[in-house]
Amino acid sequence: MSEPERDDLRLQRWRMILGKAADGELGSPLSGDALAIDDALAALYESDRKGGLGASSPSVSRWLGDIRTYFPTPVVQMMQRDALDRLGLKKMLLEPELLSAVEPDVELVASLISLSKVIPERTKETARSVVRRVVEEIERRLRRALTQAVRGALSRTIRTRRPRPHEIDWPRTIRRNLRNYIPERKTIIASELHGFGHRRASLRDIILCVDQSGSMVTSTVYAAVFGAVLASMRSVSTKMVAFDTAVVDLTAELEDPVDLLFGVHLGGGTDIGRALAYCRGLVERPTKTIMVLITDLYEGGDPRVMLRRAASLVSSGVRVICLLALNDRGAPFYDHDNASRFAALGIPTFACTPDLFPELMAAAIQGEDLDLWAARREITIARGDRGDRGDRGEE
Repeated sequence: MSEPERDDLRLQRWRMILGKAADGELGSPLSGDALAIDDALAALYESDRKGGLGASSPSVSRWLGDIRTYFPTPVVQMMQRDALDRLGLKKMLLEPELLSAVEPDVELVASLISLSKVIPERTKETARSVVRRVVEEIERRLRRALTQAVRGALSRTIRTRRPRPHEIDWPRTIRRNLRNYIPERKTIIASELHGFGHRRASLRDIILCVDQSGSMVTSTVYAAVFGAVLASMRSVSTKMVAFDTAVVDLTAELEDPVDLLFGVHLGGGTDIGRALAYCRGLVERPTKTIMVLITDLYEGGDPRVMLRRAASLVSSGVRVICLLALNDRGAPFYDHDNASRFAALGIPTFACTPDLFPELMAAAIQGEDLDLWAARREITIARGDRGDRGDRGEE
């Protein structure tokens, strides 16, 4: 590092230590990540002058995501405890009556999950009840749509000529028997029946692979609910994996999404390549497997390794979908370069709202072109050069 660069770095550090009040003396040497770090520090440690994070849970959730992005875990834990003391959050979390009176939403759940390791013992049950209320409301709203979409899509992947009465596909049966129409009786004699078959074994294997870094916490909430709904359906086999720099298999927790969420250990780093390697080990029937990777694609490991492992999954026959977000916020922040590279591998890459997720899963099961599916719904799709698919070989 040159001497001018060292001087600039020292100036930036002094500016962060002294705060915005030093702008007059030092100028304004901050930009980019340094400015974002300063904003996160100012929200906490200059809160008496600038109003802090405010009372709204979305701003708290965003701040929690920011500090995990820019600071190591021990510092994050210290700042969370400081936030509880300095910004009034502690009062909310220490008073079960106050917490239970708050109108819960996904953003509040995201904040509670993020702070779960420092919530006082006497408030933990209240926090869990708040999370459960939101989870149950999401499930009530979306369970029926997801189960109907998935079961309908699966039934159309299996055809039979010996259907039970409730399995008959009447439009197809009528079309195939038009040659047997008897004009004088104005009727069709159905010499062959067509219908949707039924099998007890799982028809598809679904893997939800969820980035549990702070910026993805609301997506994690929705993924937990969808994972629990899918796990309750015998026609699909569902596994759920969460990752930061480590990987944890949460499949055993899918029975209760609240337990699953409180078992998530939010961290600051991300190793997507490691998560993909773990998920590859879960695949037993590649051509029957749909893997939904939920991440903003900010890779903390080696991007080349990540891309090789993604390509390996695709070439094995696994249908890989990358959701840059699973929430209602709109356009997410994500790594545009890696999104384009995923798209070049043939991996549909876009954000998805929770209300569209059931329809997305149905389209994936039926083998639809998901880029076209997203385009018809005016969803912004990551683009890549499909002609350059990179190294598809195993490592």
